[in-house]
Amino acid sequence: MSAMRITNLNPDHDIGASAWMLSVDGHQLLMDAGTHPKREGLSSLPLYESVKDLEVDAIALTHCHHDHVGSLPVALQYFPHARVLMTDLSYFIVERVLHNSVNVMVRQRDELGIREYPLYTHEEVDDYAPVFQGFGYRREIEWAQFARGHASAPGRRHVPTLEFFDAGHALGSAGVLVRGRKQTLFYSGDVCFHDQTLLRAADFEGVRADVLVMETTRGARQLPANFDRDHELERLADGINRVLARKGTVLIPAFALGRTQEILALLALLMRSGKLREQPVYIGGLGRVFTEIYDLQSNRTNRHHPNLKLTHALNLQVISTNDIESMSLRGGRIFVMTAGMMSENTGAHALAARIVGDERHGIFFVGYADADTPGGRLKAAKPGERFVFSPSVGKLNRNCEVLDFDLTAHANRDDLMTMVAEVNPRVVVLGHGDTEAKGWICEQIRSRHPRIRVLQPAPGESLDL
Repeated sequence: MSAMRITNLNPDHDIGASAWMLSVDGHQLLMDAGTHPKREGLSSLPLYESVKDLEVDAIALTHCHHDHVGSLPVALQYFPHARVLMTDLSYFIVERVLHNSVNVMVRQRDELGIREYPLYTHEEVDDYAPVFQGFGYRREIEWAQFARGHASAPGRRHVPTLEFFDAGHALGSAGVLVRGRKQTLFYSGDVCFHDQTLLRAADFEGVRADVLVMETTRGARQLPANFDRDHELERLADGINRVLARKGTVLIPAFALGRTQEILALLALLMRSGKLREQPVYIGGLGRVFTEIYDLQSNRTNRHHPNLKLTHALNLQVISTNDIESMSLRGGRIFVMTAGMMSENTGAHALAARIVGDERHGIFFVGYADADTPGGRLKAAKPGERFVFSPSVGKLNRNCEVLDFDLTAHANRDDLMTMVAEVNPRVVVLGHGDTEAKGWICEQIRSRHPRIRVLQPAPGESLDL
């Protein structure tokens, strides 16, 4: 076997259950352990069965979004001796994410009849928590130091190390640099190279590696030549004011971790400046939990406005899905609700189902929504068109105002190409993107850097590096 081998465990060719098995100098490291957002039950899991016979020393998490961490307890069922390594900021979040996943799976079992759910229990999350470890950025970690039969002789290193680098994507997000005896690999995770409202851009300065495993989310999206993020923020403020002026409801669907806090910060700054009137902002319970953690860790995070405490700056009102289905929507209200793609059994889905047919209201997207989700289908629908919103709701008329704002927390494709040049690898492995996105990145690398070997492993495929 090669000194370095990687296996793609994503069960599909798109953005899905992020998980890579890396073999380095006889040790195994699982990088991420996600679930696929468009699949249910066992089919949503990474392809753990294909590597179940490997002895995994550690699991390294890039961040706590479900497509990167949602199957962690299942991974530990397969690899019970593995340590789980993450940034110390992710450490404050991960258990809450997993417990929420259990709640969601139980609800889907009861409401949708998915008998395989839950894939793990609250008790299992609690039992696994003692093996979770959090580390600061730019600290070298001997992740295989306790592996069987691999003890280092005095003065000689026989075990690989890893190091986390700030990825600027969400609280605690990281790229992972793995150092083997002769080769190095850098896994970008989800990365953002531009400043957001709260979080500053990624800090990968000085990272060099033989192999680069990189996301390609926005590989198929070319920014307009005159694009300006500040202008997008002004468009959003204008849109909100327009809906409120006609006594409508504004829904901003957003992931509970990261997107919600970015939007809340934006709303707080707009209200502080007088560009929006001060009023309550309605959020879900998980969004509130992560917002409190953002506040508590504000001075330990590379961010703008470290003294801006969102829970103090805004009048946040926590509501449940049941509340959404019964409360009055008259008079102008602002909702920042999970989930960003308005998946079924979420607050955003329930509210959208109520307002999409009413021209007074507005639904404003501020992040990615896969085409085969309720959010993606709503984006694609034309004004007045009747379309299938979701299996549970069926067809709706798109009468509300629908706008899309480019406030992404993912790197633009030109920034990804800059990363390739700076890391200067001999091999690039493409992941976390659709076929078109990966195709553009592949073509550009081969054109600009013909010496670099570009690989796109299929689901379950192993490659010697």
